[in-house]
Amino acid sequence: MKPVLPHAQLDWDDQGRPYSRVFDDVYFSDQSGLDETRYVFIEQNRLAERFAALPEGGRLVIGETGFGTGLNFLCAWQVFEQHAAAGARLHFVSVEKYPLSPADLQRALALWPGLKVFADQLLAQYVAIHQGFQRLTLDNGRVTLTLLIGDALEQLPQLDARIDAWFLDGFAPAKNPDMWTAELFAELARLAAPGASISTFTSTGWVRRLLNAAGFKMKRIPGIGHKWEILRGEFLGWPQETPAPAQDKPWFARPAPLTGERQALVIGAGLAGCASAASLAARGWQVTLLERHDAIAQEASGNPQGVLYLKLSAHGTALSQMIVSGFGYTRRLLEHLQRGSDWDDCGVLQLAFDAKEAERQMQLTAAFAPDLLHLLDQPEAQAVAGIGLAHGGLFYPEGGWVHPPALCQWQTAHPNVQLHVHHDVLELRKVDGQWQAWDGERLLASAPVVVLAGAADIQRFPESAGLPLKRIRGQITRLAQTPQSRALGTVVCAEGYVAPARLGEHTLGASFDFKSDDLTPTTAEHLGNLAMLEEISHDLVARLAIDRLTPESLQGRAAFRCTSPDYLPIVGPLADAQSFAQAYAALSKDARQVPNVACPWLDGLYVNSGHGSRGLITAPLSGELLAAWLDNEPLPLPRSVAEACHPNRFALRRLIRGK
Repeated sequence: MKPVLPHAQLDWDDQGRPYSRVFDDVYFSDQSGLDETRYVFIEQNRLAERFAALPEGGRLVIGETGFGTGLNFLCAWQVFEQHAAAGARLHFVSVEKYPLSPADLQRALALWPGLKVFADQLLAQYVAIHQGFQRLTLDNGRVTLTLLIGDALEQLPQLDARIDAWFLDGFAPAKNPDMWTAELFAELARLAAPGASISTFTSTGWVRRLLNAAGFKMKRIPGIGHKWEILRGEFLGWPQETPAPAQDKPWFARPAPLTGERQALVIGAGLAGCASAASLAARGWQVTLLERHDAIAQEASGNPQGVLYLKLSAHGTALSQMIVSGFGYTRRLLEHLQRGSDWDDCGVLQLAFDAKEAERQMQLTAAFAPDLLHLLDQPEAQAVAGIGLAHGGLFYPEGGWVHPPALCQWQTAHPNVQLHVHHDVLELRKVDGQWQAWDGERLLASAPVVVLAGAADIQRFPESAGLPLKRIRGQITRLAQTPQSRALGTVVCAEGYVAPARLGEHTLGASFDFKSDDLTPTTAEHLGNLAMLEEISHDLVARLAIDRLTPESLQGRAAFRCTSPDYLPIVGPLADAQSFAQAYAALSKDARQVPNVACPWLDGLYVNSGHGSRGLITAPLSGELLAAWLDNEPLPLPRSVAEACHPNRFALRRLIRGK
């Protein structure tokens, strides 16, 4: 992985318009960027009439090359707002190699006061925009923006979507020839829905010929302003003389979309369940959320403070991509909560406490842009943390701590979510196309779709019993803030972590115990947490007056994390294990086989579990991934990452390895 330039390098002309230094080109026409966008992209794709024709619950997916200042997106959103029914949705996917910094975006969008109501919402969510897939949820979920940050030819091949209208934008072919290539146009064709429309501001002959060769039927039409002609067209189909794109392997293919009532049960109201409920509710589903305790977020999601900590790899692994995308998504959700009591973006400092950790941090610094993470030497780290430290380390400026129950509360406040507490689901039954949730003799609820989000407890159901989930006990210690400990300015981590105080208390943790099934907090683990605090900062130990505390006075709580063998969450549709093994038995002899057999899905049964100690970062985006599987929408993650999180991966490995 090469770190990209984190942001576009801009100059501004005397009329306040942005100009790209890298491409030596303007972002929009100096005649009237707004008129050009509306004519070239909105009118030529007939968006007003197509939005007006969307049924309740319908959606249109627009794809764009070159997000730039977001002008095309905001214009499309404005037209959607004017013409679409209340229950319709707009999904906009755009690729951008050099995203504008938040300050530059704000300055550029100030040029269009007529779009201010939309620009303000975009700017409020335009945080933590890093490499890879970044999802923004706008207008209470009616509008979804998925930004693919990076080179178009690296990002688009990872996209799993059906695009109804293409905006072929970006800097002029003469200035940016890399983007106007046969390879790129083949990706647009692969992603195009049947009959998809396409338009672009250029009329260059070779662009038209390459698009025609990719399966689009392009024609020149009169332009606007100083452009004599532009191109518009539609997708006729994949050209016969070109090898067709590879099909998804059947065990990762999308289940047939459900028709009929959009009702779902979600079992478990921790981070994964609340996220699943929120993502479905935003799409118009009626969600019944079943929780066995007397309130939401009572188990691992109930800690007073969780840390937005990014445990990354320099090698672009599926887990690393998931973490960068998930961190961005969670970080944007937090903007809806109360800073100070619900969360704080105080930053996270990971100390370089030994040579191995220091080496790992050097590799990460080379792989990621400095606005995501950067190294601090010991004096800098000490200044940021506000306490004495023996080491420098890696600083994540947008990280911080979260009160997980506050995030769960906000997610379940949607009017389409009905929460039922004291509902302990012991059995699932499928009757007449409905999943029924039973507690002994009592029928609790039923719906055509059920999402299992109860961490390792989902193993109680035969349908999900084979998923290799493991429970790990973790205990945190709560320490009262002192006048001296107020100086702590950021979360500091070594083997454990300590967070700046929330409501007068610091959270310290967390232990890892693979053996114990008892959730009673133990003095031994409190003392273990205090030993981890010693490793973080002797100065903070003194500031907290730890030597005056008696072991029996220590307070805290214990809960189970739930993790999978590869540390990736388990998110997606479930198949029937026995039928799966029979359908794909050929794989046990030859792993390269792709038997042409449809996957034996358990229709309407989905899972969102296995988040380990990363639930704050992976669970909210997993809710979006789950909703995308269910609603047949663009996936919020690269296809390879979605497959790496898929429940079928374990059954597949068992067949191939014969285990």
